[in-house]
Amino acid sequence: MGSHKRCNGEVSFAYLRAGEDYRVFELAEEIGRVRSSRIELSKNEEDRVEELVEKCIIISLHDHPSVYPKNISELFDYVRQNRIFLGYRGLAASGLDAVFDGLLDGTNLITSNYPWRWDSTVYEIGMRLCDIAHQDFVIRGERVDDIRRAHREGRLALILHLEGASMIENELDRVDVLYGLGVRCMGLVYSDSNMIGGGLKEKGDGGLTEFGYRVVERMSRLGMAIDLAHVGDKTSLDAIEASHKPVFITHAGSRTVWGTKRMKPDEVLHAMAEKGGVIGLEAAPHTTLSQAHPKHTIESVMDHFKYLEKLIGLDHVAFGPDTLFGDHVGLHRLFSKELSISQINTGVKYPTVEYVDGLENPSEFTNIIRWLVREGYSDQDIAKVVGENILRVLGQVWRS
Repeated sequence: MGSHKRCNGEVSFAYLRAGEDYRVFELAEEIGRVRSSRIELSKNEEDRVEELVEKCIIISLHDHPSVYPKNISELFDYVRQNRIFLGYRGLAASGLDAVFDGLLDGTNLITSNYPWRWDSTVYEIGMRLCDIAHQDFVIRGERVDDIRRAHREGRLALILHLEGASMIENELDRVDVLYGLGVRCMGLVYSDSNMIGGGLKEKGDGGLTEFGYRVVERMSRLGMAIDLAHVGDKTSLDAIEASHKPVFITHAGSRTVWGTKRMKPDEVLHAMAEKGGVIGLEAAPHTTLSQAHPKHTIESVMDHFKYLEKLIGLDHVAFGPDTLFGDHVGLHRLFSKELSISQINTGVKYPTVEYVDGLENPSEFTNIIRWLVREGYSDQDIAKVVGENILRVLGQVWRS
């Protein structure tokens, strides 16, 4: 029920007293923050998009649907006060039935001395769940039936997704705790190596550690999806082989199309697909570029889509745009070192942008459907890549 969502003006933490219980920040616009383009279509194509949005289950495999300060320089103070708003209005306009919410993963944005903290992770999860417990639009997405229910009732299922697992340190049972708190997808590594394995920014990747094999096995037993988006190539191949179930690469692209370490090589993509897994195509600024479209727009992203369609087939492709409500480029400038952007893009020249035209934030997800309709993809293929492929994997990984 993409355009008939049951959003009734929900605002985060409306049950508290603004200015008394928490500090008020001027937040970015959730819709129309910048002049991002819509794919132009004919009247018949417009009608078809509307029908597809209504009938398809639409899922983002990875986004950060939080609303950031209008002045991104206030981000430190905003995060420090620990009430990060969810973009209800933007999500209602997105057409999405479910979103894998990347949260902040317990990242300490005040100091990089301890960038992955257990207590911060638990605190952030609790805050997010407390917020959505006080409204009627967003529900917790913990089973496939929750996603189907959200589609049926005009709601949105929010799936807790951690991009890295460093906060579990060497305590295997913390995976169980995270599952108990509602986490249903977790990356093994976020760029920097940890006790599980190698990260994508490292010069050397020794592969999955003995502890890492135990983590993969525990996640499989619990029913928590494995994400390899920020994992090194050798560790990714080890994890795919070790897992008894399909895995996700929630937000990335093809290294053949754009040759940076943030993208995935054909070998990893083939292994992921042979295991039945799915990759979500990334759209965070200056990531999924292409030689044909080095200035980052939705067309750059879809160059990766076309390549992956030929390489591994549409059954293994989805979308995890990795967008947010606010100045994403400004955020990257603040945290280029912590986010490994400078290391990953070393030696690659490209024109910088202030936003990704056509996929600027989560509210623009249906522009992907518009592109697919314009390019003549069938209803069946569109349904696969915007949601059904993800549902198939979740049906094998999550508990029924």
